[in-house]
Amino acid sequence: MSDKQQTSDVVIVGAGPTGLLLAGDLATAGLRVTVLEKREAESNLTRAFGVHARTLEQFDDRGLADELISTGQVISSMRLFGNLVVDMRRLPTRFPFILITPQYNTERLLKERALKAGATIVRGTELLALHQDGRGVGLDVRVGGDTVAHTATYAVGADGVRSAVRDLLGIPYPGESVVSSVLLADVRLKREPEEVITVSANAQGFAFMVPFGDGWYRVIAWDRSRQRPESDPVSLAEIVDITRTVYGVDYGLHDPRWMSRFHSDERQVPNYRSGRFFLAGDAAHCHSPAGGQGMNTGLQDAANLSWKLVAAVRGWSPDALLDTYQTERHPVGRTVLRSSGALIRLALAHSAPTRALRSVLAATAGHLGPLTERGTRQVSGIGFSYPAPKGSHHLVGHRIPDLRLALERPGGPSRLHEALRAGRAVLISNDELSVAEPWADRVVTAAPADPHGKLRDTVLLVRPDGYAAWAGVDPSRGELRAVLSQWLGTPAD
Repeated sequence: MSDKQQTSDVVIVGAGPTGLLLAGDLATAGLRVTVLEKREAESNLTRAFGVHARTLEQFDDRGLADELISTGQVISSMRLFGNLVVDMRRLPTRFPFILITPQYNTERLLKERALKAGATIVRGTELLALHQDGRGVGLDVRVGGDTVAHTATYAVGADGVRSAVRDLLGIPYPGESVVSSVLLADVRLKREPEEVITVSANAQGFAFMVPFGDGWYRVIAWDRSRQRPESDPVSLAEIVDITRTVYGVDYGLHDPRWMSRFHSDERQVPNYRSGRFFLAGDAAHCHSPAGGQGMNTGLQDAANLSWKLVAAVRGWSPDALLDTYQTERHPVGRTVLRSSGALIRLALAHSAPTRALRSVLAATAGHLGPLTERGTRQVSGIGFSYPAPKGSHHLVGHRIPDLRLALERPGGPSRLHEALRAGRAVLISNDELSVAEPWADRVVTAAPADPHGKLRDTVLLVRPDGYAAWAGVDPSRGELRAVLSQWLGTPAD
């Protein structure tokens, strides 16, 4: 056994979207970050392809949104099961749509950002053992013919549904299988569908079709009568047959570049934290592909956890701040699990009463405006908020929109998402900003563009992940200093 040893502030296991966003955030903040990835090489295949509004806002916070959007196709509305129209154009965001782009585009941008910031990515690794004590963690990793001992202050398992970190920690992953023998394929079509996103179901099965914008289409299909093991090869004829059965036409599917068969589980760990280890993304929760929320939920996990780890490593916050990762993200994961499960069960309905309910929902969609809008906000991610202490200002715990900011200097941030690109909290106020000077390395200060608007007398502290940490009306300087000390720790000397 080799006596090689590597030391980092944080070790992340898994170089998927969740792990890479987390690595980029930590490295940008100046932490030493190592990412351990089992795969020898990057994959040009993809399962996830939908990027929702809240995720795009987080990418905007990191200066990546515009570039990611340029890689795919924007979908502003879609029709489900006939008459059920989901319209995202009314979402209160700069990104009132779903972006359809292969997962490898998302990973590429996040990887480039992480590497540029100084993160180290090690591929071809096998995790052998874990341990921790009051000072840090240890991970024994096989790389090639060597065994390397990685030590760090904290570690994060972002290594997917079959998480080695979760298994070695002995954390249960309760749940059940929702659907099996689901077919995936990337194909070309001879005839374009009438709708951009085409979703339909009948007694025989279910089919979903969406364009990547470059001539390729993703097809997801399920045939009730053909339930086969995942190890069975997939034929194009099998996909064409169920597509024709569900749609009434197969659109001339041809030239598949990738085909696969998979099953979908509903699972969630009871605790996202185990001492100095954390779980994020599919390692912590997995659910049906309905709604395309899997990758997005994992990316939101990373955005929530990253700034808290920075504060903990730097000694700015008490350990209790890390516990809020569980109290904030576990309920979101549970809600996504339930909502995506309801959607997939509706789509794969076998009983006549459930299929009738689906038909009624589609037929009466025009009368379900508020309900449909609420569901759209949730699926997009912008409808989630976090618990706030009793008696808090009504903004606390809520996502803060992309507020226009007054320019303090040429080239400075003109809106909230630009101000958040520093990876710090943002203090927004019409006055009293000088009180934050002792915390200048941890907070960006800005005034609202409209001094007479809704924030006229309100001082707002926005967390690095874009949610309100605190808000108050006309606070004293002493009260504001106490708030900054609570959230940003003791000022630097």
